[in-house]
Amino acid sequence: MMKKILLAILIFLVVMCGVVLLLFPLKEIRVTGCEMSSEEAVVETVKNMAPCNNTLLLYLKVKMKGVDDIPFVSKVNLSFDGRNKVVVEVYEKSTAGCFEYMEHYIYFDKNGIVLDTSDKKNDKVPCIRGLDFENWERGEELPLEDKKKFDVILKITQLIDKYDLGIDEILFTSDQEIVVMCNEIEVQLGDGNNISVQLMNLKSILEGLGNKKGVLYMKDFNSSESTATFKEK
Repeated sequence: MMKKILLAILIFLVVMCGVVLLLFPLKEIRVTGCEMSSEEAVVETVKNMAPCNNTLLLYLKVKMKGVDDIPFVSKVNLSFDGRNKVVVEVYEKSTAGCFEYMEHYIYFDKNGIVLDTSDKKNDKVPCIRGLDFENWERGEELPLEDKKKFDVILKITQLIDKYDLGIDEILFTSDQEIVVMCNEIEVQLGDGNNISVQLMNLKSILEGLGNKKGVLYMKDFNSSESTATFKEK
C-alpha cells in the first residue's frame, strides 16, 4: 500500500513539473529604469537565472536568493505580465561623478565610493579632470592622497545634486584652482574656499546668461551680495 502511495505522489510531482514547464516558458523580458546600467546586461542576467527558462521557477529563485550582481544596479523588482513575460524594474545606484581612467569612466557615489566602470560617459554625471590615479577598486573610497581635494570633490558633487546644476566637468588646474564647465560656459571658482556660496548662486547667474558662451569669473564671489564677471566669447 505504501509503495502505491509513494508511486502516486511521484507521478503527481512529475505531472506537475511537466505542467509548470509547459505552461510557464520564459518568452520575453522587459526592462524599465535603466540609465547608467545596460538593459542588455539586465536581460542577460535575469535570463541566466531562470531555471529551465521558466518564469515560475525564476520567480521562486529570485524570492529565495535575490538577483545576481548587475553593474550600477542596487536592486530590481520582478513582476509578471501573464505566464510568459517578466517585467524587470531597475533601481540604480546613486552616481555623483566619474573620472577617466585608461579610456574608461570610473563612477563613484556621493560618499566617494567607487561604484562601477563603463566605456561610456553619462552626460548627466560630471567628469572630474586634473586628478592622478594609479589604481582604484570597486566598493572602496576614491584613492586620493590629498584629503582636502577629496573633500572638495565630494562637496562639489553633493552641491551639484542639491542645486540641480548642469555641470559637465570639474577641473583642477595646475594652480590647484577649480573650474567647472556648464554647457559652453567656463566657470572659474578659485581655490574652493567659498564653493558653497558660489554654487548656491550659480544656477540663477547661468539662467541670466541664457545661451551665451564664455568665461564666468567667480573667484571673489564669497557672499550673496557679491558680483560675478562674465566675458563672452
